[in-house]
Order: sequence, then structure tokens, then C-alpha cells
Amino acid sequence: SGVNGKVPPGSALALVGPNGSGKTTLLKALAGAVDVLGGEIRGIPETIGYVPQSADLDPEFPITAEQVVEMGLYRRIGWGRRPNPAHRRRIADAIARVGLLERSRTRFGELSGGQKQRILLARALVADPGLLLLDEPFNGLDQPNRDALLDILRGAARLGTSIVVSTHDLVLAREACDLAMVLSGVQVAFGTVDDALAPAHLALAFGYEAGAGARIGESA
Repeated sequence: SGVNGKVPPGSALALVGPNGSGKTTLLKALAGAVDVLGGEIRGIPETIGYVPQSADLDPEFPITAEQVVEMGLYRRIGWGRRPNPAHRRRIADAIARVGLLERSRTRFGELSGGQKQRILLARALVADPGLLLLDEPFNGLDQPNRDALLDILRGAARLGTSIVVSTHDLVLAREACDLAMVLSGVQVAFGTVDDALAPAHLALAFGYEAGAGARIGESA
């Protein structure tokens, strides 16, 4: 409750707060997946890309990385129809953006955790969304994949995409975003990352004072 903020095109907003603070609920509200009980959400683009907290695909399901990305175009292609050459170029371009073109024909379940996350991001980017929503996208990633994901998000912002990303990692929040919102059931702070992630706001949200470079523990 009490959420109030604006994410202009080309800006990235970090959602920071303890477990149960409302980060995922807010992302789902922006995606239209849960009802908003009060107030309103304005200016949502027609096309939204969503990257869930964990892979929403059975790793044993026989589907390639390319086919996963194709899912992001189902609304354009139509269910049961095959992608045309223009669709295939768009799919290849999205996979190239995440640096995994050579793994296009690899079964999704055989990819590493970081590669899976990048393919899910390609699925979200393939339709050129005006708004990109990511739920804890950096969890469990090694440094090369974290760096690759950061570069991809910066590139999307440069193209004018609005980005909202939930994270426990304050370093990544500062590196990936120019805006931040601190949540604890209610909105504690909203503004630039420097202003919103001030120690006093983090102390209020988490119940203790967190250093500016800390990663907030899952048990906070």
C-alpha cells in the first residue's frame, strides 16, 4: 500500500525490501496479473516483458532455447502457427542480444542457470516491450552472467524500455538502476538510488541499518 512513483521510458527502477514486502506482488500488479484494490496504474505499455524469479519451464521438457524465445512472440504469431522468416530473424536477434546465439538449438534444460536466465530474458525482449519486469534476476548467477545481464538491461534502457527489477543486492541495484523503491508492506522510499537507498530507509524497511554495499539476507 501507499505506492506512488513513476518510471519514465529508458529508466530502471530497483524494488528493494525484505521477503514478503510486496516486491513480487507489485511486479504482478504492473503486469496485470493481480487486482489493484485501490488507486490506479497509468501509462502501462501495450507490450510487457516479464522474467520470473525462477525458470517457469520444466527442465526435462524437450524444448530448445530458440523455441523458448519463440514463446515471447506467440501473441503475434498466433497459437499453432509457425513463425515466418521475419519472426525467425527477430528471435535470432533477441538471442544474439543475450550472447547465446550459438546455443539456440540446445535443449533448454541443458543450459547453465545463468544461460537459462538469459534465454528467459531474450523471451521477454523478443517482442520489444515498452516495460520489462524482472523478479530477482541475479539470484544464483556467477559474475560473468551477472555482468552479461547488467549489459543487456543497460542496452534495453538505452532503447527506451522502462525497467522494474526486484533485487536483494544493493550493489546491483545501484549498478543496474537509476531509481529505487524501498518496500516493507508499504512504500518506505522512492527516488534516485542514492536517496531511496539511504541507510535510514533501509533500517526502517529491514529492521536494522544496512550498509550501502551490502546484500540483504533472505532472512531479513
